[in-house]
Amino acid sequence: MAPRSLIVGNWKMNMNCLSSKTLAADIIQNVSSKTIELAICPPFVYLLPVSLLLSSSKVLLGGQDCHNYKSGAHTGDIAPEMLVDLGCTYVILGHSERRICHNENNLVVRSKAKAAIEAGLIPIICVGETENERSAGKALEVVDKQIRGSLPERLNSNNLVVAYEPIWAIGTGRIPNIEYISIVHSHIRNILGDICYDAVNIRVLYGGSVKPDNAKKLMSVINVNGALVGSSSLQAADFLAIAEEMS
Repeated sequence: MAPRSLIVGNWKMNMNCLSSKTLAADIIQNVSSKTIELAICPPFVYLLPVSLLLSSSKVLLGGQDCHNYKSGAHTGDIAPEMLVDLGCTYVILGHSERRICHNENNLVVRSKAKAAIEAGLIPIICVGETENERSAGKALEVVDKQIRGSLPERLNSNNLVVAYEPIWAIGTGRIPNIEYISIVHSHIRNILGDICYDAVNIRVLYGGSVKPDNAKKLMSVINVNGALVGSSSLQAADFLAIAEEMS
């Protein structure tokens, strides 16, 4: 039996306080699918107002990143315990924008994931290759190194989600063909089988230009258990349409 599908909206550095509350309210009021799990990840400064709206709904909350320390002299950083305090269930870690723009390597992601799990969060660990790596035929090798290097010990389906996001597909409108996605997701599942005792139940999401018109096709791929959605999560109608297509 396949794990329950998960659709996560990554709002990135978008919205303001009012529009964040409006978007969250629209999602809550119009969500209809009961077969999948929905989560949204607003910017840090809007977590509290969004959390208050989500408290009586089944839509879950997540952070876009966290630090690997509980507290201390880390100006501008957010501890995983702070996310838990605001009602977060998930935290996105290792997103390519963090790996590239903030020079976060696998060891950094691994340390953050360990801290997140210890705080009670479920990390959504992102992996994916660049276009040059894809062209060189190194996608599987890159993903293998990222997963094995970024995952801490003692993981299972209750405390881990993996998201495959080919970097060249993020925000470009381009997505790999179905066969390509199937090969990579099956490879990820096999790697998880080397690491986790219940790898078959760990959700592996696809991310990168996910839209309502391609969601159903993506969900038809074996070992795709949902999506990490970027720009299409900024409109309630699009986000919920993706959820419906993937349910």
